[in-house]
Amino acid sequence: MVTSQRIQQLKEKVALLPDSPGVYQFLGDDGKVIYVGKAKNLKRRVSSYFLARADHSPKVRVMVGKIADLRHTVVATESEALLLENNMIKSIQPRYNILLKDDKTYPWIVIRNEPFPRVLSTRRFLRDGSQYFGPYASVYIQKEILEILRGIYQLRTCSLNLSPETIAKGRYSVCLEYHIGNCKGPCVGRQSEEEYRESIGMVASLLKGDTRATRDYLQRLMNEAAAEMRFEDAGRYKKRLDLLAGYQSKSVVVSNTLGSMDVFSLIIDDGVAFCNFMRIVQGAVVNSFTVELKPGLEDEPRDVLSYAVGSIRDRLQGHLQREVLVPFLPAEELFEGTAFSVPQRGDKLRLLELSERNCRLYRLEKLKQIEIKDPARHVTRVMAALQKELHLNEPPHHIECFDNSNLQGTNPVASCVVFRDGKPSRKEYRHFNIKTVVGANDFASMEEVVTRRYSRLLEEGAELPQLIVVDGGKGQLRFAYETLKRLGLEQKIAIVGLAKRIEEVYFPHDPMPYYIDRNSEALKVLMHIRDEAHRFGITFHRQKRSLAFIKSELEQIPTLGARSVEKLLQKFRTISRIRKASADELAEVIGARRAAEVIRYFAAIDQVQDRALSSRQELPAVRPERKNE
Repeated sequence: MVTSQRIQQLKEKVALLPDSPGVYQFLGDDGKVIYVGKAKNLKRRVSSYFLARADHSPKVRVMVGKIADLRHTVVATESEALLLENNMIKSIQPRYNILLKDDKTYPWIVIRNEPFPRVLSTRRFLRDGSQYFGPYASVYIQKEILEILRGIYQLRTCSLNLSPETIAKGRYSVCLEYHIGNCKGPCVGRQSEEEYRESIGMVASLLKGDTRATRDYLQRLMNEAAAEMRFEDAGRYKKRLDLLAGYQSKSVVVSNTLGSMDVFSLIIDDGVAFCNFMRIVQGAVVNSFTVELKPGLEDEPRDVLSYAVGSIRDRLQGHLQREVLVPFLPAEELFEGTAFSVPQRGDKLRLLELSERNCRLYRLEKLKQIEIKDPARHVTRVMAALQKELHLNEPPHHIECFDNSNLQGTNPVASCVVFRDGKPSRKEYRHFNIKTVVGANDFASMEEVVTRRYSRLLEEGAELPQLIVVDGGKGQLRFAYETLKRLGLEQKIAIVGLAKRIEEVYFPHDPMPYYIDRNSEALKVLMHIRDEAHRFGITFHRQKRSLAFIKSELEQIPTLGARSVEKLLQKFRTISRIRKASADELAEVIGARRAAEVIRYFAAIDQVQDRALSSRQELPAVRPERKNE
């Protein structure tokens, strides 16, 4: 019974995993990691362990029986997941990863520290003054990059000693690589070291992820070749530019430029703090996890971060790296021998951003668990977030949103959707046919529907919303606000406008837009309301256009007036049903004489279509005459 409860709890955690690449860890009863694995899709991969499958090996079944908890780390690509898994396995050495415990090293690309430097593949990282780039997730990727480099730049591949003294002695002669255009012959003095070093500088920039120098270089060569009408060469440079456009060589998971350091990121939300920790050893992420803290009422973020760092340091048996990356500086005097820094650019900033991303995902998973177990608490939190972001006097439990729809001024309609506690209340949705506005005038249409909606609510004594959201910018908001003012409701109902372009929020009397954090739940609720109003309005507008088309066709029938058309539409709804209706069915609606006219009209159309079809079928096939040779 206890085991089944534990498996059920783990399945609930698995259901909250993201559909992203990453690395997952299974923990035993003692809190130690017993297995580390990688996944292209974390949710799908981890959930497979908890399915009753016959192809599971005995080892997998035993391991699943020992899982007490799980945690994960999200990365950008599957290749980064492979690298991170390798690093964690070597560092943690989990019990059930014994088959993956090897000393395999990943391939690097090295620019040798020598005259006319070679660009080579290697698996050995040495502190010899050479430049190392990588490592790469596979030899295939590394070789592909080397092929691109050698295709763009004419670099030597030989192992000759090209010091100035040996070249001056004239001992070497050009090889086949020179004759086929892959090398410019530095061994015989046909390429200067300065020119060669310029190419090596662009190679290094490319391997660091900066493609601008190489792109400009290829663009210049392509233009020169085209100007000289060497179109084959220009086409070759164009292909290299296309390869360059899709090139990505940099991985934040492993980088030889980073050295060894720890990374901490912190998010504080609604009285709860989340701190993510990453450990980097010689440029490789070897450990990552997130902890949850409950700060006191008056704790500043600096104090919370100091407490989190201290707690994680104790978990790591009192050891931190000498360099620690943080989003802001904690109380450093508590951690002697450790240098804290806030990165502003480059690889260290990307590493801090990766830590923050994992921290945000962990927070979202916790919030989803709360939503499942305690929906009322979730509603309270979302309403509080909306009240705070929009500067409201009370939580907006009742929200209404308006949207206009028309096609070049035809069939103008509007929609009103109602949300209660952040969720749609579809039975309260309303459509409006615009009655007083001619043409495409969204401002006047907004004025009309707001007037009609709240005049009626006031007459009926119905409940008023705490918030109105207008789909549009300053213009629509101004007309809607002036309408509320005429009705005496401007102090009773808050109103904002939400523009589609970059989700700008507008307030009355404020010409400047207000921007809510795109990851904020408050903005997501507003966008959901706005999109639902747009969907509801567009659906109604399409129905009206379709109805207008049917009316126009029925009005072509002689003796059939507007009243008869309305009766037919109310009864049959579509043209196809009217066509299939019998004379008696039509006569019940519009009388026998008009029913006969309808049947005669559609019969004539069918005859014309039949004649056109038969005439196409009777046309002889035209074939060219074959002449005798």
